[in-house]
Parts: sequence; structure tokens; C-alpha cells
Amino acid sequence: MRLRTVLATVTAGLAAATTLTAAGPATAASSTRANACSPSVAIAGFSDALDKTTYEGTFVGNFSALAVDRNGQIAAVSDRSSLFTLDAKTLQPTGVVPLADENGAALDSEGLVVDRDGTRLISSETEPSIRRYSRDGKILDRLPVPDALRVAPAGRATANQTFEGLTLLPGGRTLLASMENSISGDSKEIVRFQTWDRSKGTFRLGAQYGYRTDTGLGVSEATATPDGRLLVLERGFTAGVGNTVRLYLADLRHATDTADEATLTGQDGVRLVKKTLLADLVNCPSLGATAKQPQPNPLLDNIEGLTITGRTKGRLDLLLVSDDNQNAAQITRFYSLRVRLPR
Repeated sequence: MRLRTVLATVTAGLAAATTLTAAGPATAASSTRANACSPSVAIAGFSDALDKTTYEGTFVGNFSALAVDRNGQIAAVSDRSSLFTLDAKTLQPTGVVPLADENGAALDSEGLVVDRDGTRLISSETEPSIRRYSRDGKILDRLPVPDALRVAPAGRATANQTFEGLTLLPGGRTLLASMENSISGDSKEIVRFQTWDRSKGTFRLGAQYGYRTDTGLGVSEATATPDGRLLVLERGFTAGVGNTVRLYLADLRHATDTADEATLTGQDGVRLVKKTLLADLVNCPSLGATAKQPQPNPLLDNIEGLTITGRTKGRLDLLLVSDDNQNAAQITRFYSLRVRLPR
């Protein structure tokens, strides 16, 4: 697969489509540099080469998360219960493993972490759940989930709006899952980030944090940076207009542990996670991209997956991917971004 490039090295990133509502324009200034999305984010290239393709009889698409494997290859999870291995240079599939729950039922797989032993932690937003899988797709264990974050009537969450993002913080001792949207009783724009602490090889429930999204947007991914902060993708969609996709830097430090907070209103003295806008991707150059439906920038689609693939001269190389929902009006598109994080 050949990526169109405007920089010397290209990696890519994933976007996913949902029925969220798009928000208004962001406030971060755009740079005038040809490849810049903002002063701190540049796009290196994109590729549509996997769009509407198959591999060993499995549809290649519906991608909801990406992770770098221990061997340097790219793991990509489909929300239709498939776990792909992609070549790190070409992004072509080299393997696929089916996923299922304990009863053999399909998952709505949304988040992916490759753990230090090579096993895969995968979230499903059906219940929601987080399970550990072997490389060949066998369930090894399952993590506990707070009752309030379960889908109603078991809890206060809405179906298809739960564990969208999953990441392991530096050191490998803390796992974090980001809810896509708020739970019943909380302010509409405040979503919860749940953590688990690892002790003697077992993950136990840890602190929980509140994060405020932009109006009309939900969290589609959260990925830890090498310094322990988070890259957070916020995403929305409006029919006839298209997608809104914004990249934020979030800092958990000084945020209140909300595990014992019954409701989050934003006016209750709780310190929410601090966030800083890195880029509104509508401001990226289109690089000749075309869209299959109206978009404010033809480069955009429903971006849902994000992983850090490396560092280059003080910048992070990001790979993103969009979820085409196996829909003729949407695209499986990989994006390569470079980000310089503020201190």
C-alpha cells in the first residue's frame, strides 16, 4: 500500500462514523504551513487502499482501534468481532483472528491494548466489558466493571455509548477506558474515564475521572502519551454536513476521583480532567482526498482509532483509522499525523 505523503515518513490514523451531532468551530488557530492542521499538528499522508477489501474471506473495515504489537506490526480491531494484524510498512493485512464472548456471541469491539506479554485487552461496548485474549483469540480473563457504567437496566449507560477508548498508561500498571458519552444523571457533556490498577498480575478497579467533551461530540479514542498524559479524539456527525473530529491533550493530574460521585454536573466542585486542543482536523489540508458523502473537509470521515507509532525529533508519529461501518457512503481511511505536545 502506498501512502500519499507530504513528509518523508508516513504513518496513518483511523476515523469511525457514528450518529453523533457535529459541534461548532474550535478556537485553536490554524498554521499557514502547507501540511499543518494547527501549530502543533501536521498531516503526513493518508491511504484508502484497504477500503471495501477482503482478506481470507473477512471484510477489511469497521476498524475501531489500533495498537502497535510487540513485533512492531499493527493490531487493528473491527467492531464486527475480528482482530487483524497489519504490516507496519504497507498496512496490508497479514492475519485475522475471530473474536467472541464466553458464549460464542459476537462483540461490539471498540478498544484495544497489546499488553506487555503480547496478550490483547479488548473492550466491547455491548455490556460493556473488557476481556483479555490470547493472540489466537482465546479468552483468558475478564475485568470487573462498575455497576453505574453498565448499560441500562443493569446500570446507567446507554447502549452503544460505553467503552470506546482503551489505553495502558506508561509503566503498564494502570489501564484506562473512556466512555463515549455520558451516563444517566450526569451532565450531557461529561463522560467518565475508568481506570484499573494492576497488582500481582490482576487488574482491580481504580480511580475514575470526569472529562468534558465539546458540545455535540463524544470520545472515540483515548491513547496514553509517553509522559502519562492522554491524546483524546472527540468526534461527531451531522447528516448533510459531515464529521467533526478534534484531537485534544488531556491531563489526569489534579482531577478528582469521581468513583464515589453519584452525579457529575460540572458545578459540583469536582475538578474535571484538564484538556488542551491540539487540532480540529477540519483545518488539515485535504491532500487531494475525496469524500463519499458531504464533509466540511473531504479528508474527514468517522475517525475512531489512534495509536502512537514512534517519535521523530521531539514529535509523536500517530496512525489513525476511520470506521466505514461497511457503508458505501463511508471510507476505511488511514491517516498519518505528527504532533508536538505542549509542556
